[in-house]
Amino acid sequence: MQKFISLIALLFFFAISTAQTNFGSPEVDPVQIQNNFSQWSAYQSKNIMLSRDFIALDILSKEISKESFLDQLTNGNCIPIRLKSEDSRYYYKLFEIQVGSDTSIKATINQIGFDALKNYKMEGTPFPKFSFKDLNGNLVSNESMKGKIIVIKCWYIHCTPCIREFPQVNRLAEEYKDRKDIVFMSLAEDAPEKLKLFLAKRPLAYSVIPNMKTYMNEALQLNSFPTHFILNKEGMIAKVLPNFESLEVALAKESQM
Repeated sequence: MQKFISLIALLFFFAISTAQTNFGSPEVDPVQIQNNFSQWSAYQSKNIMLSRDFIALDILSKEISKESFLDQLTNGNCIPIRLKSEDSRYYYKLFEIQVGSDTSIKATINQIGFDALKNYKMEGTPFPKFSFKDLNGNLVSNESMKGKIIVIKCWYIHCTPCIREFPQVNRLAEEYKDRKDIVFMSLAEDAPEKLKLFLAKRPLAYSVIPNMKTYMNEALQLNSFPTHFILNKEGMIAKVLPNFESLEVALAKESQM
């Protein structure tokens, strides 16, 4: 009986190994990376971008939908690891969280998965109707933005990650300044007077629309900042993104369509 169980286990691990070879091996040790929260968090923030396009694999190395992958991160007991590959595509595979790992790892992954799944489900849907005036008095609306790619940054003054990426998003706006079909705008929670004082010291190369807290909470249902949207020329949400790195990649792709 024991030999039979050992044989089954051997065949099981052989099947996994073969599947992993077809897609590539993990770029980090899935067990070692769970040794402590800081080590895992540093890897996750730098190497795993759930908003990008990727090939999703479950714990048995079977290809699954992106939605199923994100659902398992939200509700399961898995961590995502990127696989080494010889092509330009990204392969993310699920690995079980080890018994005894820091509980913060699972809690954080579940939250990251929840946010990523919510964002993913918004993609391909119409952006909620809007008609706003920016700090310079210019009217922006769904109608006035027809036929343009719209890049939207959602933020507020006291959001440290939002402010930290100002130099990067400013460079991005500069890079596309000659593209008349691409518009950069931002929705900010704060009042006009506070924004003008703040932006005098920390300029933002986007048009800035004030007093957007209610709209972002109710119409967009945002619970994390910064959040970036890319709208295609038909006014549909092409991408919802949590940081500049993801935004840069997605805009490069959208701008070529």
